[in-house]
Amino acid sequence: MVAKKFRVESSKLKEKTKIIKLPLSKKDVLSLNIGDRVLLSGQLITGRDKIHKFLSHERPDIQDIPVNLKGAVLYHCGPIIRKTEEGFNIIAGGPTTSIRVEMYEHQIIADYGIRALMGKGGMGRKTLQALKDNGCVYLHTISGAAVYLADRIKRVTGVWKLEDFGMAEAMWIFDVQDFPAIVTMDAHGRSLHEEIEKKSYEELKRLLGLP
Repeated sequence: MVAKKFRVESSKLKEKTKIIKLPLSKKDVLSLNIGDRVLLSGQLITGRDKIHKFLSHERPDIQDIPVNLKGAVLYHCGPIIRKTEEGFNIIAGGPTTSIRVEMYEHQIIADYGIRALMGKGGMGRKTLQALKDNGCVYLHTISGAAVYLADRIKRVTGVWKLEDFGMAEAMWIFDVQDFPAIVTMDAHGRSLHEEIEKKSYEELKRLLGLP
């Protein structure tokens, strides 16, 4: 009975979730709003501090980047990956804190045509404006579930700057299936992070009896 109920609830949850095939178009992005749950399938690209700094400062030619960033989801992730005779085995693929690349993100969105960012914790006002100006969204994925998320990564199709930056900071190119996330900053200028912060502040003032 419990198993049956779980299957029914899972089915209902998936019905309310938007199924997204990657890469994204601007039309796809504009159809998304804060609070939307999504499942991503297709090509996912990682990038942490060093990749962001390199793209922002060095501005490499598009042909030197081994993957087309136009329409891509740039995942703030430093995966743990084991090299095997058959290729690469994903051990953990959880998100890293996104605000650490706030200083670079607005330029990277504009320069490379990225349609979605993904990580944890949200980003600042400069990125929020860039999302609105360029047609891009921010996706918050599950923190503390790195092994589960690694299972959503079906295979590694490429890697860039591995020798230069190391495993965690390289750009990894993944094929993912049903990778879960929530839209928390959309292309319409709305931020769920800011809304929650505002409501929390108002509730704190109420509890303290402040005007």
